Amino acid sequence: MRESVERCDFRQGDRVCQYRIDRTLGEGAFGKVFKVRDPSGHTYALKLLKLWEIEPSVRAQLVARFDMEYETGQISSHYLVHSIDHGFVSGNPYIVMEFCPGGDLMQATTVSNPDLVKAGKEILYGLKDLHRCGKVHRDLKPENVLIKEDGSAVLTDFGISGDRNRRLTNYKMGQIFGTYAYMPPEQISPPHKEATVLPTTDIFSFGVMMFQLITGDLPFGPLESENDLVRYIQNGREGRWDRRSLKSTGMGESFSVAIEGCLAPDFKQRLQTVDAVLARMPQGASGSYKSKTGQSMASISIRTGVLLRVMQGEEYGQTYKLNELLLRAKIITMGRQTPDVPNVIPVREEQSCYISRRHCTLEVDHATGQWYIRDGQWDRSAPHNWRHSLNGTFVNSTEVSFDGLPIKPGDIISIGDVKLRVEGY
Repeated sequence: MRESVERCDFRQGDRVCQYRIDRTLGEGAFGKVFKVRDPSGHTYALKLLKLWEIEPSVRAQLVARFDMEYETGQISSHYLVHSIDHGFVSGNPYIVMEFCPGGDLMQATTVSNPDLVKAGKEILYGLKDLHRCGKVHRDLKPENVLIKEDGSAVLTDFGISGDRNRRLTNYKMGQIFGTYAYMPPEQISPPHKEATVLPTTDIFSFGVMMFQLITGDLPFGPLESENDLVRYIQNGREGRWDRRSLKSTGMGESFSVAIEGCLAPDFKQRLQTVDAVLARMPQGASGSYKSKTGQSMASISIRTGVLLRVMQGEEYGQTYKLNELLLRAKIITMGRQTPDVPNVIPVREEQSCYISRRHCTLEVDHATGQWYIRDGQWDRSAPHNWRHSLNGTFVNSTEVSFDGLPIKPGDIISIGDVKLRVEGY
């Protein structure tokens, strides 16, 4: 599909939708975004995955991530760009999304003087809705924040451009700079093992982005050459960023406490939740968080029923009712699906390899009905008869040890690239 095409038929199953292409809005490593109109004259943004430019060996993974982006756009939120439709054109998948006429946040700062307190809080509200659903944005930057007609900021680009794509294909140099500028140290160069992507990834990126929007520069130095890249990564790893430049600006002083908490190089010392960042944000006249879901979680107990719902992963939407599984197993083991380790919850992982065969164990205290999760599983051949996972188990952003952690409704369990939400039923 080329920009010169004025009208094209987009297929969703047996249904054909006709859109007129007005112009190209932007283009990235894997996708191209058009402004389009349907036959009724309604305007949308249409994002096309450019499979014709992608080597065949990685197409399946990218299509899967593109599907995940569409699903993420289905989350009911005031602060996320909403997915309208999806399908294929000439064998290439597309997503139709709501159109945001104000462009992206970086463009907005060059042509106007946006309220960065208001925009910052709206970005955090979007992250709050993503994290609540077990999603991590992974590629938060000003270009992925769009401005709606009413001036509000919303997040876009959920999952196709994130750091995990380093495992799938090579970046051009400019794309390396554009991605690494906002990535936390544990994602660029994990110390011993491949780091699990946690909400703290987005929190670091938010700190970088707000510093850039306030000062016009990146926090860890210029990023224009390969030498700059090495120095930039080292500064980020050691927590060396330009605090003086931030505080010298008109509004930088009021943002400094929040940004300081976001840019901690050790993700365990970083602000752990969006709510913790919001508590440090400058106070102003910006609106409060608006929830579309009104969702409340049932109290968690063996007596009421507990389930895990896959929110991100190859089995998206799959649920596991722990109380029913407990009828056939004293404890519930979870790990990568393999013939030699019969997990009670076998997790399918074909597009990556970051889940251990013996990843974690779920147990219940029958006296209180409280569920707990431990990293690893019993293994007679392992030291002390216990084998830990290779990449860790996390509840929200907290790493789980052998001693375990209690889990409650709304908690997100992260194992490798898979995220599961704890729910009552």
